[in-house]
Order: sequence, then structure tokens, then C-alpha cells
Amino acid sequence: MFKDNLVQTRKLMGLTQEDIADKLGVTRQSVAKWESGESVPDLDKCKQLADIFGVSLDDLANYEPEDNLGVAVPPKGKHLFGLVTVGEKGQIVIPAKARKIFEINPGDQIVVLGDEGQGIALVKTENFLSLANMVSKLKK
Repeated sequence: MFKDNLVQTRKLMGLTQEDIADKLGVTRQSVAKWESGESVPDLDKCKQLADIFGVSLDDLANYEPEDNLGVAVPPKGKHLFGLVTVGEKGQIVIPAKARKIFEINPGDQIVVLGDEGQGIALVKTENFLSLANMVSKLKK
């Protein structure tokens, strides 16, 4: 898991083992051992790696691409919750993990935003109204 995420994320960022070694102040051989699973960096180096890649430490250590449509470790704060099926009347079920992270509870209202080039976004009503109020104050 960790070693695979390390290799995949490093390659996605276009970095070499030498680049990572330089950023961490270790040898390229150390990075190669981490990537082969021969050893694991200490917690401080793991945190530095997560910061270099812009991912969470938890995702770097535990992310399972096969559980997430084969997609690599996402940037910090970004999530892939899986697929949902649209019902006959357009309804979808928001995955439990998404509801927990974004504190969406039964009875909450959600604003649906759309951009033909980007897609659909769901925003809790109070967050949207707060943002709209800030924007209207800036225009005055």
C-alpha cells in the first residue's frame, strides 16, 4: 500500500527518486528501499513526503486505488466517493463517507450548481448563502 502509493504519486508528479531524496535529505537508495518495501521511512519523513506530494499522510499510507476506481492518491482535501446511480426521477444517494465528511444530515438542504464545462456541484445551503452574502458585500 504505502510503497505502491509512494511510487505512483512520485511518478504522477514527474519526480525521480533522486528528486525525492534531495528534498528529504536522504540518499536515493533510501527512497528505492521505501519503494521496494524493503524499509519504511520514519514518521517525520512520511509527513514530509505527504507535504511534498500535497496529499494527506493517511492517504499516502492507507489509500487503496482498487477501492477507488483505480484512481491514484488524491490531493489533500479532494475525495472520490465512488459511483452513484441516478434513479428514474433524478435522485441519487450521497455515499455515507461523503455525508460524514461534509456533515450532511437527513433534512439538510443542498444547493445544486452546474457548469457545462466542469459538471455538477452540491453545496450545503448555509455554506452557499454565506458565500453569496460575502460576494454581495464585496460588490457594494
